[in-house]
This record gives sequence, structure tokens and C-alpha cells, in this order.
Amino acid sequence: MSIVVKICGINSAEAADAAVRAGADFAGLVFHSKSPRHLSLDAARALAERMRGRVRMVALLADADDATIAAAIAAVQPVYIQLHGNETPERTGDVRARFGLPVIKAIAIADAADFDAVPPFELAADILLFDAKAPDGAARPGGHGAAFDWQLLRGRNFLRPWLLAGGLTPANVARAIAGAQAPGVDVSSGVETAPGVKSAQLIADFVFAARNAQFEEARP
Repeated sequence: MSIVVKICGINSAEAADAAVRAGADFAGLVFHSKSPRHLSLDAARALAERMRGRVRMVALLADADDATIAAAIAAVQPVYIQLHGNETPERTGDVRARFGLPVIKAIAIADAADFDAVPPFELAADILLFDAKAPDGAARPGGHGAAFDWQLLRGRNFLRPWLLAGGLTPANVARAIAGAQAPGVDVSSGVETAPGVKSAQLIADFVFAARNAQFEEARP
């Protein structure tokens, strides 16, 4: 099977071109002021136009109000909205219905007990994204380069498609895919040389490594 690849936190023309050139499936544009990858509406609009028709765009927000979500959608015209904060299943479903776009919902994982929160989101979202819990005291929910035990996902079945995130790099993404039996992956800090500074070479290396990973189907 072909591994789905999302490059998140695109914030420059060079990164946008690199994601397209590498053949990424999704490009994430971040609207969260505490992130080093945060974009103004004008900058996001320009990047979206640069990538339109060549990669599926995702507008990433965290605990945003309706006005902020509406402004991001107007600027980017994304294929998906990604909710990466503490949104409840009810809020997730409300955003999905209100704006008429499919939703990717990030769920923070540290141990097996965290999967108990998943079932309501399977009904409210279209794609699940399993990310590592942010370090204590962190100002933002994702993009920290932290990983969780990928084996926690191995053999699990969900009602929705899902992506693996958290601490992924070109060097470990193949191992992560094999360990989690992940159908798709999401990366941000793992293809950067500094917070918010994307590397075209690392983007290319990540997509290549993910697409050439050996995925093993779960055994009964």
C-alpha cells in the first residue's frame, strides 16, 4: 500500500515547492499564534495559491473560534480543517457541520489509556491524527519533535483513516511506519533545521523514506 504523507507547517515558498516536488499528499498551513510556523492570512493565501492543484491543503487551528476558522478557510480554501487543540468531539463535529469541510482531529497519546478517548472522535472527524502529548508547560499542542511509543498503535483498528505524528524524521519514519503499522504520517519539526525553518532536502528525504517503508498488515 502507498503511505500517505503530510508535511505540516509550510511557511515559505521554498518549503511549499519542496513538498510539491517530493510528492507529498497534504501540506499543512498553521494558524496558531504560539507556533513558530504561524502564518498571517496574506502569507497563507499566497502559499495556498502557489500549491493549489498540486497538493491537498490543510488549515491547522487549535482551539480557534468560528471567526478565526472562517478567516483561515477564506484565505486558503483548504481540502481539510485540522483541529490540533483540546477540541471536544462535540466541537469537532460542530466545526465539520458548520463549515462543510472534512476534519482531521489530532489526539494526544502518551500511553495506552489515551486511546479510550478515541471512539467519540471517530464519529465526529474524518481522519484521526495520533500525536505525542506536548511536554509539560508547553505553549502549543504540537510541533515539538516528541515521540510516543509507536507500538501502542500496532494492531489497533479504527473507524476512520489515521496518521501518525510526533518525533518523526527521515531517519526514523520507516521504522515508525513498521512499528505502528501506520497508513500515513505527518511531519513538521522533523524536516526543519531550526524551529519553523523547513529544509527542502529533509522534506524530500522524508517523503522518500516514508514511501519506501515496509508496511506490514496487522495479523489476526
